[in-house]
Amino acid sequence: MAEDLRGIVERLVRDAIAQTMHPGGAMSVPVNISARHMHVRQDHLEVLFGPGAALTKLRDLMQPGEFAANETVAVLGPNRRTFDQVRILGPVRKITQVELSYTDGRYLGMDLPARMSGDIAGTLPVILVGPKGVVQLPEGVIRALRHIHIGDDDAARLGLRNGQNVSVRAGGVLGATFHRVLVRAGANLVREMHIDTDEANAAGLGTGAYGEIIL
Repeated sequence: MAEDLRGIVERLVRDAIAQTMHPGGAMSVPVNISARHMHVRQDHLEVLFGPGAALTKLRDLMQPGEFAANETVAVLGPNRRTFDQVRILGPVRKITQVELSYTDGRYLGMDLPARMSGDIAGTLPVILVGPKGVVQLPEGVIRALRHIHIGDDDAARLGLRNGQNVSVRAGGVLGATFHRVLVRAGANLVREMHIDTDEANAAGLGTGAYGEIIL
């Protein structure tokens, strides 16, 4: 009986904490908008910005250790149109990858595949132009699948597992329910949903938006 009572108390405490951290309820998730950006390998960073180049922090992002860098590059599409000042997100990665929205891709003359971040095999080529040099990527431009970052313990409490697809109901000005939202669970992650600018505009979502995870 004592064990049962302790379990009930622990559950109530967890629910109270979740309510404090997530104003919409235990299943709520902050929805942040990922504008066009890129991740970069160290060797590519040094080609673009010079030998020994390092990313410098502009501001921290929600996930621990991640940040928006001061450094930006130009992204040149196959139709010779360009996006200037595409921001690099740090820290440096094992692969160089550009993440754009569907509309961004159309502007550059690209039919972008929807992929999980890091899954760039067979994706489209692109040219990156920095202040010190040019990198021609043979592949690496994607439209990132909408997804939720979440810590392992937090995921277990909510009955979520890594690689699962869920739905998220978001209010916004227009209101929308996003289906096939990929769960990306891992150690030290913070609960956060990422959508691109097209998805945010379709639902009328802005800064400070929240959604409700639906199993």
